[in-house]
Amino acid sequence: MDQAQGNLRGAGLMAAAACIFTMEALLVRVMVARGIPVEVQVLFRALGQAVWVAPFVLAAGRGAFATRRLPLHLLRGVCSAATWGFYYWSFTYLDLATATVLSFTNVMFTTLLAGPVLGERVGPARWAGTLAGFAGVAVMLRPGADVPLVGAAIAIAAALCWCGITLTTRSLTRTDSTLTILAWLSVVVVACALPLAALAWRPLGAGDLAWLAVFALVCPGIIWLVTEALRAGEASAVAPFQYIRLVLIAAGGWALHGEVPDAWAVLGAACILGGAVVITVAEVRRR
Repeated sequence: MDQAQGNLRGAGLMAAAACIFTMEALLVRVMVARGIPVEVQVLFRALGQAVWVAPFVLAAGRGAFATRRLPLHLLRGVCSAATWGFYYWSFTYLDLATATVLSFTNVMFTTLLAGPVLGERVGPARWAGTLAGFAGVAVMLRPGADVPLVGAAIAIAAALCWCGITLTTRSLTRTDSTLTILAWLSVVVVACALPLAALAWRPLGAGDLAWLAVFALVCPGIIWLVTEALRAGEASAVAPFQYIRLVLIAAGGWALHGEVPDAWAVLGAACILGGAVVITVAEVRRR
């Protein structure tokens, strides 16, 4: 396969991941409307990911968990559980597009912390993208904007935790295998989610369990699709396709819930999305 074909295949896989991201957001909105606690949603998402990883862990045996950096694996797992929890919770306050676009600020926070935490050199393009992104947040949350500040704070908290996932992953990949990272992730996230889900538990009907089962088994496919997309094509050509999900989620919010952002919200979203794309392209080219 030549590079052009690889890039085309990678773009298709990344677009498929964006579709599942969209499905995830729509499923969360359905489950919130059905009264399924966010803590229970996070638990089922974690169990679903564990099911996906289990065959590889069983094949590798105890060696899958061999590491000298257990504290960092624990931190990554906590960040993952918190990211899912805050992200899903934000949909109880915000429309689908706003919650999604605010989650993109994770790349801006990563840029701010990449230097002091990882010792990376942050170039002008990444700084420009970061400033554009935060300007977009200011536009979306301007005085008088019809965006609940509680919901915005929760969405930005999710982005900060997502930044934690990114930074810990970058550090762990220097010493540990992908399987070891995913194996510990599955264990830690389930351990974090289980007690919270037990406290928030309520009786679930057959319909609730069906929605949770689909959610748990389909959404972990995002990791596989993104990994294979980056394996097939050049990162600079493939990575920006992940942001297609904003268009898809906005369309889903409009079609299913009549959510139509105003002009200021669109402008702010464009600034955040543009900044995220600039940072993503600059980052993959740097690597």
